[in-house]
Amino acid sequence: MKKLFFLFSIILFIGCNDQKASDSQDNEVQKTKTEQDSIPNFGIVIHGGAGTILKENMSDSLEQAYKAKLEEAIKTGHEILANGGTAIEAVQRTINVMEDSPLFNSAKGAVFTNEGKNELDASIMDGETLNAGAVAGVTNVKNPINLAYEVMTNSEHVLLSGKGAEQFAKEQGLEIVDPEYFYTKNRYKSMERAKEREKEKNNKTAFYDSFIKDEKFGTVGCAALDKNGNLAAGTSTGGMTNKKYNRIGDSPIIGAGTYANNKTCAISSTGWGEYFIRGVVAYDISAMMEYKGLSLQEAAAEVIQKKQPELGGNGGIIAIDHLGNVAMEFNTAGMYRATMNKKGELEIGIYSK
Repeated sequence: MKKLFFLFSIILFIGCNDQKASDSQDNEVQKTKTEQDSIPNFGIVIHGGAGTILKENMSDSLEQAYKAKLEEAIKTGHEILANGGTAIEAVQRTINVMEDSPLFNSAKGAVFTNEGKNELDASIMDGETLNAGAVAGVTNVKNPINLAYEVMTNSEHVLLSGKGAEQFAKEQGLEIVDPEYFYTKNRYKSMERAKEREKEKNNKTAFYDSFIKDEKFGTVGCAALDKNGNLAAGTSTGGMTNKKYNRIGDSPIIGAGTYANNKTCAISSTGWGEYFIRGVVAYDISAMMEYKGLSLQEAAAEVIQKKQPELGGNGGIIAIDHLGNVAMEFNTAGMYRATMNKKGELEIGIYSK
């Protein structure tokens, strides 16, 4: 009888300890969840261009290089937000990482014009004030998104272009580089191939249709929500391979390539710029949320999957709304993209969903 009582006591003791351990674990989980819930919401989402991006055309090493750079970029912005920094700062610094990489069609990795130059465009917008800045056709500014920011904060203008924008950059003390800085062998070869293809085509319209739809768009962009509930978005690009006549796409056009409004969302676009301008894509998504009451995902899908294809345009957008919901919508074979929320959960994608 004593043995049975002793054995029962041991079982009861072990059971109590197990229950205490389980309760302790539950309490820790609940404590962590409570702490997370108490943190003001924030998040960030980026893109590195959309287009014909196919798994079969991508080497394992190049795929890993893209993923590593996307992760580096988004973690840069996420850290700023987690430490209480502004959405504007997060957007700017995140885009800097991609601008400094030859992987993307932005700054260091910009494509070449028909004349063999690199003409850079960028824009940034503050969702709290609706203030915005943009630049187009600059050739010697290391980080065009920084110049767009200076236009927004230190001028009475929204969009500066060419030599005037470059002069303003010097006056603001931004880093100026020799245009050779932007040279990359792969981009230059792409321009030469584009010229050869152009010679082979008698019908220029047919050529541009097939060429543009065949090319990936390496424009970079970022949208962020900070702990104060403020939104911001930015976009930076080298434009279109073999472009002529100082062509400017949607990236520096507020409302088309970039838009941010605390009432709705922050958006950066990537794709066939002429159609994104005609569709005022970024603002259209925001307006559908504000005036029709659509969710961010509903509005993004309506514009990118229905309205743009009907016009003839292809590409995509990344966006975050005032509640922290994220959309990464595209109608092409792929889009370099990544997002992180306040919990630090990271999602990276390249190919179609």
